[in-house]
Amino acid sequence: METKLRNHIQEIVSLTDEEFEYINAHFHKKKLKKNQFLLQVGQEKVNKYFVLSGILKSYYIDKKDKEHILQFAQPDWWITDYKAFFDKTKSSVYVDCLTDCELLYITNQDLEKLCTEFHKMEHFFRVKSNAGYVASQERILTMLNLTAIEKFNHFVNLYPKLIHSIPKYLIASYIGVSREMLSRMSKNVTNHTR
Repeated sequence: METKLRNHIQEIVSLTDEEFEYINAHFHKKKLKKNQFLLQVGQEKVNKYFVLSGILKSYYIDKKDKEHILQFAQPDWWITDYKAFFDKTKSSVYVDCLTDCELLYITNQDLEKLCTEFHKMEHFFRVKSNAGYVASQERILTMLNLTAIEKFNHFVNLYPKLIHSIPKYLIASYIGVSREMLSRMSKNVTNHTR
């Protein structure tokens, strides 16, 4: 499992065995079952999670009890309530497991410590944060500008492995369409790919 984290970090920076051993000591393992919560609204002490295996979703529930999916996370992705993690506040979103999951997590304090001690890790987390900002902006622009079918195609490109791994109603929620419309779009895409 540590190999996955090392390979992930080394896509951006190179590490000696000693450096990785020290970095790895700041991460902790967590296993969760399908449908278990990783984060709940109001939770304190929010950590940052690296997905080793499984699929998770982050979402919030509005005043009308409607679920709005913010992100899916699959192996080699990171997930948390970013505002709560960086601002050290209570969580305002839920994160739960769509499958059994294995995760590594790091506390805010340990992340800051590693970034202070290792320029390489500061660089790694900055690159990852920048990618997250870009993805977040892309998601907003997608929701504002694209048609339903374009949103669906964007989802397929962004999460090609998830299209057959998660319930369709979750995909519909993520792209902001009804299940019926998603079903029609899925059939059209399937017919065109044959």
